[in-house]
Amino acid sequence: MNIGIGLPIGDPSLLTAWARRADAGPFSSLGLLDRVVYDNPEPLAALAVLAGATSRIRVQTEVLLAPTRDTVLLAKQAATIDRMTGGRLVLGLGVGTRADDYSAVGADMRTRGRRLDEQLAVMRRLWSGADHSDGIGPIGPRPSRRGGPEVLLGGFQPAALERVARWADGYLAAAPVPMVAGLFDTVREAWREHGREGRPRLVAQLNVALGPQRLLDEAREALLSYYAFTGAADRMAAGLLTTRAAIRESITALADLGADEVVLYCYGLDPDQVDRLADVM
Repeated sequence: MNIGIGLPIGDPSLLTAWARRADAGPFSSLGLLDRVVYDNPEPLAALAVLAGATSRIRVQTEVLLAPTRDTVLLAKQAATIDRMTGGRLVLGLGVGTRADDYSAVGADMRTRGRRLDEQLAVMRRLWSGADHSDGIGPIGPRPSRRGGPEVLLGGFQPAALERVARWADGYLAAAPVPMVAGLFDTVREAWREHGREGRPRLVAQLNVALGPQRLLDEAREALLSYYAFTGAADRMAAGLLTTRAAIRESITALADLGADEVVLYCYGLDPDQVDRLADVM
């Protein structure tokens, strides 16, 4: 099983240091979350910079709020990063739950699921090299990977899980370990019902912080701030894994459930966590 690093968002100027350390270590991917109305770096722009600072590690959006973007430009941006990195982009997509993210860009939150379905159909067509429409030619560049970048979808509702089987290469489960088994099983069943060959790639996430007490306090404060809108911030902070034993135990549990990759999301800013997590592995 692969292990990725989820990058902290509190100071974008530190992310190159994080990326280079992870690229030199045993990690498989660099994950970056997305919000519009928040003090976080825009993920495609940030990951393009980090891809240029690394040589082998994948760069992964977890998850990009696709319905807040223009579809054609998103397809072109993703294809560009994928082509320039030799296929290292993983495009994790979702719809989000914050109304202000949609209001800020003038998008309709009520239709976000339907819009994501439409976006996925358009992007798949454009990545194949087909014309945009009658009288409008193809939108390049052609991605490095046939069919476009690897697409993972996040979400918890039945429609979101079924969408994985219709459009994606796999599923991102940003959920506590006890919930993951049911989510994975639902995605696998939908995959079979849609007659998909092979099996979906399954990715799980853990929130972690590893270091001195000041770092743990910093990470908890960051978690509380980020999840304040959910009404469950205290529960999220209580689930932060802060010991080597707890991180190992949760990784093992997710491996037993069939996860192909576990992304360790770090909320403390100290890049030394990359080395500490490598020791855990």
